[in-house]
Amino acid sequence: MNFDMSPYGAFIWPAYSISALALGIATLWTVAAWRRAKARLATLESGQGT
Repeated sequence: MNFDMSPYGAFIWPAYSISALALGIATLWTVAAWRRAKARLATLESGQGT
């Protein structure tokens, strides 16, 4: 494989990095929201929620 990409590498590799970082953050955010919703549901099902 050739990862050189000549003059375009200066734009492509940072774009890949930013995209991977954004996907990682979105995944973590989604998992955190799911856990909060799961905990809220457990509270509501136990009859102690408002």
